Amino acid sequence: MDNSQKHSIVRFERDQFKSLERSLVQEYPLELIVNDRPLATLVASPHRLNFLVMGFLRLQGFIDSRDDILSLGVCADFGSARVQVRGAIPERLKPTLTSGCGTGISFNLPLPVDPDETCVSPQRAAQRVAPAAVFQLMKDLARRAEQYASHGGMHSAAVGDGEKLLLFAEDLGRHNTLDRIAGEALFRDIDLRGRMLVTSGRISTEMVGKAARLGIALIASRTSPTDKAVELAEQAGITLVGYVRGETFEVYSHAERLAPTLPQTKIAGITGVILAGGESRRMGCDKSLLPVEGARFIDHIYRRLAALFDEVIIVTNSPSLYQDLPCRKVPDIYYAKGALAGIHSGLCHARHERIFAVACDMPFLNAEVIQGLCLQADQGAVVVPQSPRGPEPLHALYHKSCLPAIEAVLDAGRRRIVAFFPEVQVHEVPLAELTLHDPDGRSFRNINTPEEYFQCRTGQHGDAGADLPQTRQQY
Repeated sequence: MDNSQKHSIVRFERDQFKSLERSLVQEYPLELIVNDRPLATLVASPHRLNFLVMGFLRLQGFIDSRDDILSLGVCADFGSARVQVRGAIPERLKPTLTSGCGTGISFNLPLPVDPDETCVSPQRAAQRVAPAAVFQLMKDLARRAEQYASHGGMHSAAVGDGEKLLLFAEDLGRHNTLDRIAGEALFRDIDLRGRMLVTSGRISTEMVGKAARLGIALIASRTSPTDKAVELAEQAGITLVGYVRGETFEVYSHAERLAPTLPQTKIAGITGVILAGGESRRMGCDKSLLPVEGARFIDHIYRRLAALFDEVIIVTNSPSLYQDLPCRKVPDIYYAKGALAGIHSGLCHARHERIFAVACDMPFLNAEVIQGLCLQADQGAVVVPQSPRGPEPLHALYHKSCLPAIEAVLDAGRRRIVAFFPEVQVHEVPLAELTLHDPDGRSFRNINTPEEYFQCRTGQHGDAGADLPQTRQQY
């Protein structure tokens, strides 16, 4: 039986919004009356309700066999099931709320009647949310859940302000995660009005109702909302987003709150170069293929560079490893001579006069930091940022005029990148110019050892002020 119905939605894909229809799973409330006594409200799919009722009564211990059912009638139109059972129902029942949807919820929205009042603060309700903020908060949720969960079967949720994650919770039940967030926000005096909520589970009416009482402006999930949840979100003025996966999502209510994505202009005259020719001795495996936040290191790096530059090159002596990435793969010209040889090959093969070179073990690139560096491209043949650890030559710009100096160093059997710097004009970008966009220096965090990778996977790189141990390469 098909329990879905069509609903008009807006889909965000490839930086564009488009309208289409989506089938929604129905959420059906069924009032259960046993021996003329209201017993519970079951929230379920509207099919074979007689089986649901009998199973519920059996598992609750009210019946043991079919003979214990004297009569059973289900009225689907009124959402009611009347049952007569052999024996009496205890006068005092101590209910235990489940961790799922079936908690006897009401479908009347608990909002003020006065149209001048609203759960969402007017200032924040007027603010528009960039699709990138939705994706980032969902990634932050996945990273936190990966950090805390030692086993499966847990739901998680997080609240953010459009820039950062504010609160996180996990529990066996997805509704309990929102209860935990509401309690912590109250304890810590955090105003949730106008905030974004992301959750790992399906969005039901109970989730929307609770979010409405908190003043949440947007709810997003990796899965789908129910039909009643969409109705409730429409009434509450909440933007409801489902199927947040990769770089797409679907909007079921109040899509007007999402800001249209402006077309990005690629940075002119610069080629993005990924250096993937390292031997990864300390890691013990190819670092570029390690997974984090749902993709390989090199996938994160490639997507970031492809969004910024019209040409991206991977310097590698094993091109078959990256055949799924739609860009040129070029080998070292000076074979197995380290990162400096990779920069040399990138400069030789690049179509543009300048390259932005980055190592394949730096998956947390910041687009604004890269754009800021590129704005200073004409300040020197090398434009290199300064991090707390010193210069970062594997997150830097190089001009083709550097080639003779690089070749002289390589011909002399030397490998350090900075060895050719005295022969060219080098412009160092101070830390103060970068911290505005990347206060934690996350862009420059390279993962060299299994210990650092473990910290990366468990989220220790993500907190402000965290000092992730590094094994600094001799550049």
